[in-house]
Amino acid sequence: MKHSYPAYRRHDISDDTWALLEPHLPGRKGVWGGSAQDNRLFINAVFWILRTGAPWRDLPPEYGGGSNTHRRFIRWRDKGIWENLLEC
Repeated sequence: MKHSYPAYRRHDISDDTWALLEPHLPGRKGVWGGSAQDNRLFINAVFWILRTGAPWRDLPPEYGGGSNTHRRFIRWRDKGIWENLLEC
């Protein structure tokens, strides 16, 4: 089945990878603080920045605003979320 995603989305994380990451993320359903519907989109956005080396302001709009995504990236960094994911 062929996807109709733009070319820059071809490296988005797979369903298998997502299944491994999701249980370790903030904002999960049933966890205090509400649920973050866009964790997968956010992680794909961060990976796009890391892959391309582009500045946050050049993040494709389909991934969300570069400024908001960058702030969230910093919050996750400060809370140790990225480190925790690397240890999974």
